[in-house]
Amino acid sequence: MAKARRSFAFSIGILLLGFMAIAFALVYRVLRDRPAPTIAAEVSLPAGAEVISALLSDGQINVTYVVDGVTRLALFDQGSGEKTRELVLGE
Repeated sequence: MAKARRSFAFSIGILLLGFMAIAFALVYRVLRDRPAPTIAAEVSLPAGAEVISALLSDGQINVTYVVDGVTRLALFDQGSGEKTRELVLGE
């Protein structure tokens, strides 16, 4: 009886490993086939602007820059590069 129980436990273990391998393969394929997000190649800033920082966050490109002594934050759409909003941070 103990031998049969051990054999059954071994079979169930192999079965569970097989299910885990199939689940891993499915998740891998779904994540691998997802297309990369499009990112605008360039954004337009005023002439003479000095870029302090630029980062990509939540579908937007955030650019902090200084022009004529005024620090500004410009928010651009990630896909098209269009300016959606601009804030004056300090003078």
